[in-house]
Amino acid sequence: MPDENRNPNPSERLPEHLPEHRLILTDFNAGQAVLYAEYWAYRRNPSFYSFDRIGGDCTNFVSQAVFYAAGVMNYTPTYGWYYISLGERSPSWTGVTYFWDFMTTNAGPGPFGHEIPLTQARPGDVIQMAIRQPDSFGHSVLVTQLLTNEGSASPDEILVAAHDTDCACRPVSTYDYHMIRVLRIDGVRYFSAATDQHFEQIFYTASERSHETFSNSSSNFSAKQESAVTEPHRSAESVSAYAEDIYREPEPVG
Repeated sequence: MPDENRNPNPSERLPEHLPEHRLILTDFNAGQAVLYAEYWAYRRNPSFYSFDRIGGDCTNFVSQAVFYAAGVMNYTPTYGWYYISLGERSPSWTGVTYFWDFMTTNAGPGPFGHEIPLTQARPGDVIQMAIRQPDSFGHSVLVTQLLTNEGSASPDEILVAAHDTDCACRPVSTYDYHMIRVLRIDGVRYFSAATDQHFEQIFYTASERSHETFSNSSSNFSAKQESAVTEPHRSAESVSAYAEDIYREPEPVG
């Protein structure tokens, strides 16, 4: 993934004494994240820079899918989760570990979640793996389908979408990973309309610019959802042969 090893600057944190604000909690629409991931699995959304040649596009792709479902970014400098442009983005938007850290600790606006066992994975969850470095997570994917209704899935039965080695329904078992972890996104928080103007200036000025850039491609995507899935959901019987034919490239870094 892109090198995000930047030491946070304490001066970039929000002031300690801020006006009171109100956050509203809503559900995370996992189905929308899956639709986005399936549609853009073999494409690159022109509203976002592609990191394919500068470290890897996997977490950028997952962040896009999560944002499409959540509709809210967090514009806290350095510690938030946002994308405005290549030069205006948080480490958590493209960095594997930073993405995880934000999602599992976020108490402000945007999506948030917690770790779950792999066997409990379901569509819309985010999976991260350590592949090239056994002690470091370096690849992010999004679960798109389960091949079981038993309530406990094996790696053969969990299909994911990803960038780098592009795929829309790749079995987790086809990855040669050393470690694996799963993120369940529990919900999304956003500011109420009565939010103090100070917070609106911090979070929504950037949000307006980001949504303006994102709107054209997301509108086109919504109009095409009926035919968006470039690779149909597959039966359990066809997955093994499919994986053997398709996934022979070197494992992705991130």
